[in-house]
Amino acid sequence: MAVINNSYLLGLYGLAGGAGAFPSAQAAPKPKTQPTAPWSLTGKEKPNQSDLLRAALSGRKLVNEDNAVLDFKGVSSSDYRKIFALYQGLSMLEALTTRAGERGVTRMESEQLSRRFASGIAEVKDFLSAAQFEGVRVVQGVSASQSQSTAAVPRDNPKYLTGPIHDGVLTDEVAVFQGDVRFGITVKTMTGSQTVDIDLADMGSTPRTMDAVVQHINGKLEEAGVQTRIHRQTIEAEPRTIKAGDKTITLPAGPARWGLTVAGVSLETISFTPAEARDSIQVVQGAGSKGAHEVLKFDPDGNPVAGSGGGFWVEGRSGVSSLPDGVETVRASAAGPDGSMWIVADVSAGASTQPIKGQGDVVLMKLDSAGNVVVSRALGAASKASGYAIAVDADGRVAVAGSVIGALVPGEAGASATTADSFVTVFDAQGREQWTQRRGAKAEDEATAVSFGADGRVYVAGRAKSAMPGTLAVGGWDGYVQAFSESQVHSLAPVKATATGTTQFGTVGDDNVQAMTVDGDNLYTAGVENGAFVVRHFRVGATGEPELLSVRNLGAASGGEIAGLAVADGRLVVSGATRSGALDAGQVANAHAGGQDAFVAVLSTDLAASGADRVTYYGGAGDDTAADVKVHDGKVWLTGLSDRAIGAKPEDASRGYLARLDVQTGQVEWSQTWTAADGQARPLALTVSSGGASVLDRLGLPQGEISQSQSKTLVDATAVRAGDRFYVQNPATGRKTAVTIDAKDTLQSLARKIEMASGRHLKVTIKNDRDYLTGMDGDERVTSGGVQRLSITSADGRAGAVLTPGEAGRDALAGLGLTPGFIGKTEDKTKTFGIDLSPLLNLADPDAIAKSTDQVQLAIKAMRDAYRALAPESSKPKVTGQAPAYLQAQLANYQAALARLTG
Repeated sequence: MAVINNSYLLGLYGLAGGAGAFPSAQAAPKPKTQPTAPWSLTGKEKPNQSDLLRAALSGRKLVNEDNAVLDFKGVSSSDYRKIFALYQGLSMLEALTTRAGERGVTRMESEQLSRRFASGIAEVKDFLSAAQFEGVRVVQGVSASQSQSTAAVPRDNPKYLTGPIHDGVLTDEVAVFQGDVRFGITVKTMTGSQTVDIDLADMGSTPRTMDAVVQHINGKLEEAGVQTRIHRQTIEAEPRTIKAGDKTITLPAGPARWGLTVAGVSLETISFTPAEARDSIQVVQGAGSKGAHEVLKFDPDGNPVAGSGGGFWVEGRSGVSSLPDGVETVRASAAGPDGSMWIVADVSAGASTQPIKGQGDVVLMKLDSAGNVVVSRALGAASKASGYAIAVDADGRVAVAGSVIGALVPGEAGASATTADSFVTVFDAQGREQWTQRRGAKAEDEATAVSFGADGRVYVAGRAKSAMPGTLAVGGWDGYVQAFSESQVHSLAPVKATATGTTQFGTVGDDNVQAMTVDGDNLYTAGVENGAFVVRHFRVGATGEPELLSVRNLGAASGGEIAGLAVADGRLVVSGATRSGALDAGQVANAHAGGQDAFVAVLSTDLAASGADRVTYYGGAGDDTAADVKVHDGKVWLTGLSDRAIGAKPEDASRGYLARLDVQTGQVEWSQTWTAADGQARPLALTVSSGGASVLDRLGLPQGEISQSQSKTLVDATAVRAGDRFYVQNPATGRKTAVTIDAKDTLQSLARKIEMASGRHLKVTIKNDRDYLTGMDGDERVTSGGVQRLSITSADGRAGAVLTPGEAGRDALAGLGLTPGFIGKTEDKTKTFGIDLSPLLNLADPDAIAKSTDQVQLAIKAMRDAYRALAPESSKPKVTGQAPAYLQAQLANYQAALARLTG
């Protein structure tokens, strides 16, 4: 009698045999529907980690479709071949990260692994950019239903919020309002301007509380017919955490703090002018062990309110403000003609609204006299950049110089993608880029000084390891000076710069230029040449090429550096730090105290030795540094680390100092030292501003005009540069269309470009993120204006589209903070898989290796998931759950019949 397979009957109803079912005959082998995946190989066919590592370092292509073996061919053979090729390439990348994380890896091997890993990441990107899949969608990046830019453009913001100026209850008199408080508020409109004088003495015997003073000021503004108003604003204190042994203790927030808000209107431009003003000094410093950076403001000739401006107050300090997160260091600063401060900062991460494109970038920041960042401009380097110098011209223009690795200006990648080149960028007074020049030798070079010349040229000095264009190398590292001339066809045309003169100099040893100044047609440089302090005097010719006139050797640097160079009162002032107490710089006005001391030397401008030459040392028995030096009104200001124990480690406690010297007599006219969070204060840069200190500092108000309308163009507000681009792939046609950033592009114009490039498959809107303040102004909530971001989704009834990064050095997605990949509905019938390998992944340190390993493993998993998605059965509907009652009854009848038949 024939045996009837119970599973066959169950299969008729889409059900599987389970408990209680009759034994079935031997199941037939499942027919092959997919090629065997490389991760399913066993035995000798499966490569081990050593094999993968050797293959990765062999120099052959990591991703190669020709090496992908298929033992079954079907409709998706082309997709399988691409997936297997990607899997093999990713496996070799994983082998590189695994080896990099092992012990015993030499420096040479580590560099080899890093280079191969970087080229492998680029190879995967290039492959994905060209690959065409049919049954699945594999993209560089991620798959999401929505993408929002992290880069943001500010909205018009007519409100200005000060820092806290009062702690406690509102009925208390406010300390900063006491005494002589006088200033003017100038209001400009289309019909003219007027100044409203504010003098708190007019309040008579009325207690100077927050509300009373605000009411007095607004009364004066109302009388003058001005619409701008001043309000008080709550500034919520945050809980603090402290370390007590191994425990972290959270302390409750302190009492309420209060500041002022200036609420203007779009038709009025507001400026604050003090009745009296004095010179101010700003010191940028690193503070604490967590990498924070601060700006300290000093009013040495005034009488700042004790304790104003936060903790760690010291006599003479009138305020403190914080720089944004992500700042790694600040090497240079300069005063603006309006009492502002410009700084050039190296950043490892952009601000919350200004992501950077590479591993590190240079950001130009302008701080108003109250310490608030009012301009922030990223250079836009694709890989890494460092800022070493800054200069401000009389007309407010700003020049920044430093070094850059990788692409900077779109289409100009430099001689080597891994070798540093010099760059100089000039901005206008509002911080808008005018021009950028990248000039480099075949070997490494960097710009370390920059100056504006009286002849209208921009002069850049630095050091180079081989010949700069148009010069000859001397040996080792050489010093160099370059001149750039500007030209403009008409007032609306872009400014162009051309290198018009270069000179290179030095010894057969290692030389550099650490400071430069231009005085008329005289140009001076100072640096360390073959271990000695050397000053050079050049005459600037008609073409701008410097002609060497004289040289003066000041003696052994003894491990020291030059910090400043200036011409003042017809004398050349050279400053720095050294362990030598016997510099050849004339009479000693103040003797060397021991360890490393700061020094200031005053020389004749022709560099000839004379009886008027003086050298003054400043410091204690330990080590003192000269982080920065400025000459103002014939006086020398120095800042740096004060009297550290010789041999102290970088993480040890440190104090900062600020001092004013009379270099002719050696007299220290004013000085202060201070500490900071965790006992670590590290001064970095110094600025002296004429008339920058006033009673406005006590009120947290800035001198000059309050910015109420910031630039909306993307090249000003983000790290993208004109010419940067990315691609949008239309899913209907498979065509990729470039979206290129123009100099005048805004979020609105970019949104239209993206929609058009996608063939209307994407919908791009502008999202307003308004920052709500926590305080109350009467019964009305006060806001700070907020920012705008791009928000991208698939258009109604459309599948969406793919965003692909631009070429190396031209990628706009990174500068906009947009993640590459597919944007569309997740229920789309074509499944999407993303390989999210950032070009910034590297093997530089254990943390970077761990992050790279994680990302590569996620990419490998994505390839396995894509393989499974191609399986024919993955597209068939599956029947799950319990069978209906009538089917269960029929099955019971069949089972009973089978039982009778089989006896």
